[in-house]
Amino acid sequence: MSHSEPEGLAVRKRRATNARIAASAARLAGLQGVGNTTVDQIAADAEVGRATFFRYYDTKESAVAEGITGPWLTLVTDAIAHQPGHLPAHEALVAAFGELAGQFPAYRDQIRELARLTRSSPALNAWTAQAYLRYEHAIADLLTPRFTDLPDPHAAPDPRPRLLAALAMASVRIALDDWLHHGGALPDLIHRALASITIRDTE
Repeated sequence: MSHSEPEGLAVRKRRATNARIAASAARLAGLQGVGNTTVDQIAADAEVGRATFFRYYDTKESAVAEGITGPWLTLVTDAIAHQPGHLPAHEALVAAFGELAGQFPAYRDQIRELARLTRSSPALNAWTAQAYLRYEHAIADLLTPRFTDLPDPHAAPDPRPRLLAALAMASVRIALDDWLHHGGALPDLIHRALASITIRDTE
């Protein structure tokens, strides 16, 4: 890469390569299982070298986890960010997932397969748990401005935004487990779990 290229372009190229490797990892793992998927296969599918793969990911499981969770993180955070500014944090969260429910039929089979994958591999399950922390932090950052009575920024942080985000991710995990084991409508299960959260938006 030329040193004369703008830094912004270099960053975009790295992000594109990272996303391509992750997408290949998730796709191959979905087709043939995590255990049967190798780093060499992922690298070939993503059209990068083995050394390039390891510049972005330590293990194949981390690449698969990113490929599984990354696109959903973007969908969730975009949906929350686009909620009307007057909605309190909890209402904005419920409304955002309500909008995402409309996209569920198109992704039903993919969501089921990816959820099954994360539960089939202890290593992948551990990496996915780490990825869920990214959701938690990203959601908390978006919800924080919707709390109207946060303390002085120099004081101890208010736990409510992070707690609400953590409960949101727990709601999704619980709903996925119920859906995989008992069936039903996943959007309805998520909505019911989210609606049961009682963290207040004001003290």
